[in-house]
Parts: sequence; structure tokens; C-alpha cells
Amino acid sequence: MDLPAGTRNFNYSQDMSIFRTGTQKILLVALFVFLLTAPLWFGNYWLTVANLTGIIIISVTGLNLLTGYCGQLSIGHAGFMAVGAYTSAVLTGQFHVPFLIAMVSGGLLAGAIGMIFGIPSLRVKGFYLAIATIAAQFIIIWIIQNWTPVTGGYSGLTVKPASIFGFDFVTPTSKFYLILAVTIIAIFAARNIARTRLGRAFIAIRDNDLAAEVMGINLFRYKLTAFFIGCFYAGVAGSLLAHTNLTVAYDYFPFTDSVLYIGMIIIGGLGTTIGPIFGVLFIQLLSVLVTKLSPALQASLPWLPSGFTTGIAPMLFGLVIVLFLIFEPRGMAHRWQLIKSSYRLWPFSY
Repeated sequence: MDLPAGTRNFNYSQDMSIFRTGTQKILLVALFVFLLTAPLWFGNYWLTVANLTGIIIISVTGLNLLTGYCGQLSIGHAGFMAVGAYTSAVLTGQFHVPFLIAMVSGGLLAGAIGMIFGIPSLRVKGFYLAIATIAAQFIIIWIIQNWTPVTGGYSGLTVKPASIFGFDFVTPTSKFYLILAVTIIAIFAARNIARTRLGRAFIAIRDNDLAAEVMGINLFRYKLTAFFIGCFYAGVAGSLLAHTNLTVAYDYFPFTDSVLYIGMIIIGGLGTTIGPIFGVLFIQLLSVLVTKLSPALQASLPWLPSGFTTGIAPMLFGLVIVLFLIFEPRGMAHRWQLIKSSYRLWPFSY
């Protein structure tokens, strides 16, 4: 962990502490105060945006463990979210299973299916593995569309609101606090996974899988574990999405979202805990900005072809990805580290 000059760790508990300095602890408290009071001054629109952002952060955090830390490229993450969403919807709706059990079950089933599609990772890598995960996306969606007695087919399902100990999360504010709690748990779990023996094995496989195997790391075991954890996160996110929207349908999980999630971890910073947060926030705010500006742009430039402005968002997204790959290939997380280093050293820069 990066520490300011002059700060030393004198025991194991200090070395393993996530928040080591007083400044870090003050910023953490300020962040929690901001998040806990956000519904008091957010309108319903921004609460809805915040809820969706939290759900996507959970999913992208799982993808970052799989791709950013372990180096296994997956372009079918939205499909695994669909598994979690439908599993939770069916368990709560048809079998009256409590929400928390249904949410965890959705994550477990998504993780198990992820392991199945992760089996080719022992033999193939890179773009070849990406093709296998793309197949997972389309196979999962095809099953959802055609398994009508269970999934509702093309019509989808109506989902019960999330309920814990008799309290129903039906208002945007209550959903916000539920999603916030799960998001915080997911982020801290991912942070600790990355610091364990498991996380170090993931990084070794990502950097050089042949060398990792020579050192005694079981590639098949750890790669499948990475697929399970990454897809478990996606399943939990899908469950929250279903119980937030109170409906679920196959078109909630398009292939374009799977590609978008890859872009988010590239923009945020691969293999960092804070990278998925930066990437999701950046893309979500960019999407909101484009949505707000598109009608005004169409009105001010009537000579543009009809519907042209609807394509601005994907064009901007593609442009942002290209610019980040050229000018900031290590993502926003790396830029944040440079800013923190500059802040720590500025009194001595002269």
C-alpha cells in the first residue's frame, strides 16, 4: 500500500490496514457522510442514476477481479447478470424464498455457470477466450427467451420488491441504502481478495501464466476460481437490478453492456480496487450528460439527420476508450495515484 513519506508500518496489523493515515480516515468519514445523506438532497432522477451506478459497480468489480487481476478476458458479463436476476426473481416469486437467500443463490448459480464457460481458459487465452465468453452471453439470453414456463420468455417476469426482516425496499431512498450496503461489502471484499494468496496467484497468472505454473500455481483451479468470483458478483448485481426495477426481461442485459463493462475497467484502471468505481462513475455521468444535451443539440442543429443525436453516446464512448488507450493506458486509477503523490511531495518540489 502506498504511504506518505515518513509513514512506517511497525506491525502486521498496520501493514494490512486499508486506511492507514489520519487523512485517509478523515476522507473515509467524509465519504460516508456524503453517501448517507445523499437521498436528502438527491431528487428521484439522481437517486435512480445512483442506484443503477451502484449495481454496475458491483458487476464491474467482479469483472475486474476476473480480467484486471487474473487476466481472463470476459465479454459476456451481462449474461451472467441475467442468470442472477432470473434466479432471484424465480426463487422469490415462485418459491417464496427470502430475498437475501435468493440474491446469494443467484450469485452462486451465476458463478457456477461462469466456471463452466471458464473451462476453455486452460487451453485458450486472449481473444480466443473472449469468443467463448461471448458465446455464454448469447446462449444464456437464448435460454431465457425460450424457457418460457420459468423465465416468461420474451415477456419477462414481474419481480417482488426486496424484503429483509419484513421491511420492503420499495422507495428509491430505501433501494439506495440497500444497494449502497451491498456495494460497500463487495468493494471491501474485492480489496481483501486482491491482498490474499488467491489475489497474488491471480496477478501471477495475469503477468505470466507459464512462470506461475512453474512456481506451483494450479492454473486450472485459480482460473476457474476467478471465473466463479467474477460471475458471482455479476449474479448479485443482476439480482439487485431485478428487485430494483421490479421487472426483469432479457433485453435488460444486451451484449453492448458486456462490451461497455470492459470499457469501464479500462478507463478506470485494470487491476485496481478503485478503478471500477472511477470507470463506472465516468461512463454513467457521460451518459447522463449526453442524454441531457442530445435534445438541445438536435434542436440547435436541425440540419442533422433525424435520430443522429441518439448515436452520439456510443460515438463518445468509443472516442473516450481510444483516447484513454493512447494517453492514459493505465486508467484513471493511475492518474489518481500520481495526483496523490504530487500532493504529498509538493512542499519539497522546489
